[in-house]
Amino acid sequence: MEPNGTPQPNGNHASDKVSKTNLLTAATSSPQVTEDHSPPLSAANGTTTTACTTIKASADGQLEVDTKGKAANNFRNYVNSEQQKRVEKFYTENHRLQTVESVQQLQKKYLQFKLARMSMWDCLEYLDSLVDESDPDTENSQMQHALQTAEAIRVKYPTEEYDWFPLTGLIHDLGKILSAKGGEPQWCVVGDTFPVGCQFSDKCVFPQFFKDNPDYKHPVYSTKYGIYKPNCGLSNVTMSWGHDEYLYQACVHNKSKLPMSALYIIRFHSFYPWHKENAYNHLTDKQDETMLHWVREFQKFDLYSKAHQKHSIAELKPYYQKLILKYFPPIIEW
Repeated sequence: MEPNGTPQPNGNHASDKVSKTNLLTAATSSPQVTEDHSPPLSAANGTTTTACTTIKASADGQLEVDTKGKAANNFRNYVNSEQQKRVEKFYTENHRLQTVESVQQLQKKYLQFKLARMSMWDCLEYLDSLVDESDPDTENSQMQHALQTAEAIRVKYPTEEYDWFPLTGLIHDLGKILSAKGGEPQWCVVGDTFPVGCQFSDKCVFPQFFKDNPDYKHPVYSTKYGIYKPNCGLSNVTMSWGHDEYLYQACVHNKSKLPMSALYIIRFHSFYPWHKENAYNHLTDKQDETMLHWVREFQKFDLYSKAHQKHSIAELKPYYQKLILKYFPPIIEW
């Protein structure tokens, strides 16, 4: 557990306490954490600049974002972005096909972890040619987005105590190996996530596309709580299938030493209806409310670090390879 809201870089980690799977017939359980878990605001000053964004940590640790002409509310533009047609096509499929049944089938297929055996860094390189079809803000490769996110976080959190945070930024999208290696279409790999088995929220992007989902008119799945109990906790909720859930399960399966804060970021960073729009709070519990601080803190870096400048992979590789081995075994079962 993380006393006083501070993640512990060593010792017992949440990954040892969180259940491995989250099937509808066997929901997970997680330890209850009720302490204030707000991110610390004492990191050293620093600035990182990309082609369209400057991210700066001020003296009091607050994050300052200068998007160089691109207004902050223009990120996640689902109305008239340059990638609008591609993004709409993606969400048409995603919202139609993410059902209770399809999620169960994908869980059964991939939670045996027989897809591949490779290191975290090799997985990063393997994904380098993948472009996320659901993302209206960038066409950068996954490697560059990973480095942009990690390096932006490292500016504000440069100390060893929080080295798990830039590492989480580096690896947060590695579940997309489902598409690159598993050959899965992107509708079940990328995009915003949401619970299945209960009513779809109108706070999801393109909510009108859910009308073609078989669960939309289901007598149980279409109700507010569906198959869940009020405030049952996200550990007992089955999410739409994608890279978030898959990487989280891989971290637990491979006995990573990441703290619970990192695992929440990995598992729910695409759950925008919750951490951005405050939807689905009728399903969350105290632990979710506590960890929400870290998920929101991460989003500042994940979203606003997207730019066109490319980092030097050769220069950063030694640092991150060493950091990976601090928290993960050399070879990961995917």
